Parts: sequence; C-alpha cells; structure tokens
Amino acid sequence: MKYTMTENGFQTETSFGSLQVSSNDEYGFRPYQLLVSSIAVCSGGVLRKVLERMRMPARDIRIEVKEVVRNSDEANRVEKIHLHFIIEGTEINEEKMPRVMDLTMKNCSMAQSVSESIEIVKSYEIH
Repeated sequence: MKYTMTENGFQTETSFGSLQVSSNDEYGFRPYQLLVSSIAVCSGGVLRKVLERMRMPARDIRIEVKEVVRNSDEANRVEKIHLHFIIEGTEINEEKMPRVMDLTMKNCSMAQSVSESIEIVKSYEIH
C-alpha cells in the first residue's frame, strides 16, 4: 500500500476505491477508528468460522463497539476496546459460547497483534 499526503491527511487507493485517513473525522477515517474496525471485523469473521466449525451456523452477526478507552497522557493510545457481538441463529448452544469466544480471540490475527497492549473485552447476546 502507498499513502499520499493530502491537504487534510493521507489517502491510498485500494481495489475498492480511495481510502481517506485524517486526524479530523470531517476528512476521513481517523486512525484509531481503522484500528478498532480491524479488530472488530477480524473477530467477527473468525467468530463466524468458529460457529460454523462447531456446527452452530449464525444467520447474522452484528458487532457493536461499546467502549474505546484512550489514554490522553500517552499520545491518546488505545488501551481498551469492548466488542459486543449480537448473534442470530437457531442452533447456537449457549453452553459452548465461552469456548467459542476464547477460540475467536485466539485465532483473530488483529486481536493477537495487540493482545499485549490493548485490553479487549468481549460480550455477546444470542437471538
């Protein structure tokens, strides 16, 4: 990937179009939003695969980022992210969900990449 400076940030071209990144959310995605999105969506994709492998396919998975804690004393670094998964499926076994969530976090490359520096809290509900 190549990034080019713009008046208000940076941009890159992807196969899906132009991605604008800026410290001002009026001009593009803020870097921390992309970090949080990467962790959330990676986790959701792994969750989907884990559920399928355990023969509990999800009809739908929605992810809500309930909380992002940033430390203004340390360059506004992200310290905590709370991901809440809303899972729809008729064959979801509630008793297996703690194991499903553990496997999800262990196999999400984005979550593992930040596991030593960002606390990731996960919760879920089944519909």
